Amino acid sequence: MSRWEPNARGRLEQAAMELYVERGFDRTTVAEIAERAGLTERTFFRHFADKREVLFAGASLLQEFLVNTVAGAPNSAAPIDAIAAALEAVGVLFEERRDGVRQRQSVIAANAELQERELIKLALLASAMAEALRRRGVTDPAASLAAEAGIAVFRIAFERWIDDTDERDLPHHIRESLAELKAVTAGR
Repeated sequence: MSRWEPNARGRLEQAAMELYVERGFDRTTVAEIAERAGLTERTFFRHFADKREVLFAGASLLQEFLVNTVAGAPNSAAPIDAIAAALEAVGVLFEERRDGVRQRQSVIAANAELQERELIKLALLASAMAEALRRRGVTDPAASLAAEAGIAVFRIAFERWIDDTDERDLPHHIRESLAELKAVTAGR
């Protein structure tokens, strides 16, 4: 193998996902991922701390995107609407990667440890969005409630999107789930 391999990270991600789907997360080793990608284990560890990180490496970028979108919402936007705008924007990004997102979710759904890690990620996203709302002048508990409700809306919408045989987009499901939340809280 040469010292420099083009797109090593992308190749490792692709190899890992293929193996996770074929063999399961638990039955896949870092050595197998590196071998499938035509790289060394050392190269794997230059890009990822462990094999879970292949699935969660984008969490910080996702958080940054959500926080920036909440911060950029119009000043007149209600807290839940600023959160909804951020979630819809993420929905558009996920839509562009629909097959890969669905594949990732199937791997996570098959493993309790990964499900726990996903819940931790969602909790961190809610905390970050609540803090973004506080910086906009929203006080607690409104900031925390809006962010936590937004994550609940996202989880429900995401699950519907993953299972949607009609191929409606994720932003559609986010808007629909938010409307249902607003109807429930309005007592309708």
